[in-house]
Amino acid sequence: MGAVPRSARPLQLTLALLKPDAVAHPPVLEAVHETILNNKFLIVRTKELMWRREDSQRFYQEHSGRFFYRRLVEFMTSGPMRAYILAHEDAVARWRSLMGPTKVYRARNTAPDSIRGAYGLTDTRNTIHGSDSAASARREIAFFFPEFSESLWYQQDEPRLRCGLAHYDTGERVHSLPKGQKRCPLELTPGHSSRIKLPECLHRA
Repeated sequence: MGAVPRSARPLQLTLALLKPDAVAHPPVLEAVHETILNNKFLIVRTKELMWRREDSQRFYQEHSGRFFYRRLVEFMTSGPMRAYILAHEDAVARWRSLMGPTKVYRARNTAPDSIRGAYGLTDTRNTIHGSDSAASARREIAFFFPEFSESLWYQQDEPRLRCGLAHYDTGERVHSLPKGQKRCPLELTPGHSSRIKLPECLHRA
């Protein structure tokens, strides 16, 4: 794939998580990956991981006590998963729309072309998870990618990604930036401010 188109607005990050039922079936895993690319998301980071029981319990702590909690915790430790950090102008809302409703029967009836409508098996084995808000995305990205600095990414990488410098690396399966060019061409134009405005949530006193 070639260069990524420019984005007029700041990029937003979200977390996408392919659950064990998806990773266990390579055609589904590949189809979801292609959906990400076809919908103009930038893949910032990706990794495959296997949860311990305590990881699953910690992530789903807010659901502790619900009737589905134990089943969900056990399922999410049943096999490998693949996590993504995705970037797009409207990453959270756009990814949620592509996923479809949580309940698979509803997804099949109301959004048959969504990821869950096409590949979901049950309400637990529903292929994919995605952050439901910008705040959730920050928390979940930190959970799955503790080495990733969101504020540093907005300062260093987001401006160059937004102005179309990224290329898709077919080997690493992520979008990468050219190593030699550290600034967006727009920032090199006389009179253009190089100051990058961070999202409000990333400002620190």
